[in-house]
Amino acid sequence: MEIIKNIKFIKSCMDWRDAPKPGLPEVAFVGRSNVGKSSLINTLINMKNLARTSKQPGKTRSLNFFSMDERFFLVDLPGYGFAKISQSEQKKWQQAIEGYLLNSEQLKMLFVLIDSKVGAKSNDVQLVEWLRFNNVPFQVICTKVDRVSNNEKSKQEKLIKAALGFEESAKFLFFSSKDRTGRGALWGEISGIISRA
Repeated sequence: MEIIKNIKFIKSCMDWRDAPKPGLPEVAFVGRSNVGKSSLINTLINMKNLARTSKQPGKTRSLNFFSMDERFFLVDLPGYGFAKISQSEQKKWQQAIEGYLLNSEQLKMLFVLIDSKVGAKSNDVQLVEWLRFNNVPFQVICTKVDRVSNNEKSKQEKLIKAALGFEESAKFLFFSSKDRTGRGALWGEISGIISRA
């Protein structure tokens, strides 16, 4: 499935009820602001500007739906933990994310992005606890892995797993938008998810 020929931006919305029809299987991406989510999406699908990237966090401010060969939707969710917006705006983003995750009947997997170097922060821990409580299917991707050495990677992986309440044997994906580490592995995961949908 790695070769996606027809990629289209379909819709941007703040309410899950406005999600595009017909209902195709969905894989979604979420993470703390500045975790490298837009860069990961652009690297994954081999396009520079499909998802907007910026050195200024908080650029993704709605639920963005992209059609992948009309077989499934890739959903880019707003980042969380961005301090430079009003509390009312933060609440709006939170409601949009929670509403989508709780109500989308087509969501097959949520990929939660954690910065390999920074590690899991309190809002990451809260999100993972909330996902478990609400039985939302999710998998962790550690981003920016090019910024840590192999020794650091192993140490950070253990710390992140402990912080998020995972067993040491839990499977995490590692990704770098800079050198494309993990791109094939992530496509393998997505391919398996969609084939089972």
